[in-house]
Amino acid sequence: MPSASIESPSPAVHDEAALDVVRAEPLCAETPTRLLAAPITPAASVYVRSNFALPPLDAAHVIDIGGAVRAPFTVSLPELAALPRRHVTVTIECAGNGRLGMDPLPTGEPWRYGAVSTTTWSGVSLRTLLERAGLAPDVVEILGIGADAGPRDDADGDVRFARSLPIADAMHPDTIVATHMAGEPLSYDHGAPVRLIVPGWYGMASVKWLARLEAITTPFTGYFQQQRYVYEVEDTVEPVRRARVKSMITSPVDGGRCDREVLVQGWAWSGAGAIARVELAVNEAPIWIEAALGTPVSAYAWTPFEAELVLPDAGAATIRSRATDMAGNVQPERIQWNRLGYGNNAIRRIAVDVADEVR
Repeated sequence: MPSASIESPSPAVHDEAALDVVRAEPLCAETPTRLLAAPITPAASVYVRSNFALPPLDAAHVIDIGGAVRAPFTVSLPELAALPRRHVTVTIECAGNGRLGMDPLPTGEPWRYGAVSTTTWSGVSLRTLLERAGLAPDVVEILGIGADAGPRDDADGDVRFARSLPIADAMHPDTIVATHMAGEPLSYDHGAPVRLIVPGWYGMASVKWLARLEAITTPFTGYFQQQRYVYEVEDTVEPVRRARVKSMITSPVDGGRCDREVLVQGWAWSGAGAIARVELAVNEAPIWIEAALGTPVSAYAWTPFEAELVLPDAGAATIRSRATDMAGNVQPERIQWNRLGYGNNAIRRIAVDVADEVR
């Protein structure tokens, strides 16, 4: 396969109409509700999560591969471009997506429900680089370290963004070191010139502005593995990992108006495997109606669902969706509240204004 050239990253600019900005500096922004109905999110509207200011990287950037390996090395962007390319279409969700739906409101960015997007990423399988380095037999995790860093209120000095992956996930052929998104070189906001993409995991695993890959022989206990991106419940702390099973209704829109006979459509996804079932319920009725499932654009992309419903009398109504994955995980009515507000996959209801007559 011919190599793909890696150009200088696109400037850090964004179209105000293409994103719903949650925080301007550093940029955190959601995919607008009107665009969540698309199977592939428009490139300009793929959600953005930044923890620190953008690091000053350019086409001369290199990635160090080291730690417990036989042959540590450094790889440049032109060298990456010469390696076999891999393309993965993935639904990626921020671990904090839906934080505003939790009560009481946890600390953290006030994400609504648009910190989730689906697009195609292109790059080199991480496995290719790790096999070249030669992992020691006692390696348990691969640590991805970004070039971004900054101060945190609960840490001394600047903190570098870093997250680790178990060996099985790091060596999966579809975990990639990505240089392109939607067929174009990465923009700065999306991690240019190079980032990780880890299908099935919440977005924090897909380390942006990738600077180093380190093979480690004991589990990583850094700031973003033990103090942030963790489920902190009472006296327990567990790192956030794979995306929980979840669904969302995209049509009719929340707060909109519809006929009593209405086609309800939406998406369901899970980091634990394929979607097995999606069910819908109206108002507080205990009866769940199974929706028809469509075919996702890839094994890592959200699954479409739809069902024809007849809503009750004219006026206000609510519609709920509940997804189940092939591993048997079911969306809960409520999640166990956690202090930092991660992993909110509770069943969500939309409210609609119902027209007077059945068509």
